Amino acid sequence: MIRTLALPVLALVAGTVPGYAIDVAKTATVAAPLAKVWQAIGDFCGIGDWHPAVEKCALSEKDGMKVRTLSLKGGGTLVEEQVSRDDKVMSYTYTILSGPLPVSDYKSTLSVAPDGTGSKLSWTGTFNAKGAPDTVATDAISGIYESGLKAIADKAK
Repeated sequence: MIRTLALPVLALVAGTVPGYAIDVAKTATVAAPLAKVWQAIGDFCGIGDWHPAVEKCALSEKDGMKVRTLSLKGGGTLVEEQVSRDDKVMSYTYTILSGPLPVSDYKSTLSVAPDGTGSKLSWTGTFNAKGAPDTVATDAISGIYESGLKAIADKAK
């Protein structure tokens, strides 16, 4: 009897547990000094100057937190809030408040650290897929990170 009930109970529990968060992490090595790379990425609204998908960035404040509104090339708007920043460690973390990406519960950190005579950029994120399969959400975020890191590396040279 216990065996007969175990499978339906497991199925019921599995159906009520939210999906696991998806993690994406991308890195790039840049042949430029740490300070120069941080100067390129450290300004929260500076993403408008280096990310190829961003047409412009407008900075505002909400409840004492920095909020950036990104107008995307080809249309669409992303609104993101900086939730923490550490200039000493050279990193900041932000969340997406609204936008067209197939993700929810998104939290991401962009940072730079020393790497020999150059620098190592890291862009990591955790999120859930929203309205799309996990692979579509993962591919979207991976593409954003990869094109952004490449653009930062090119700009910081």
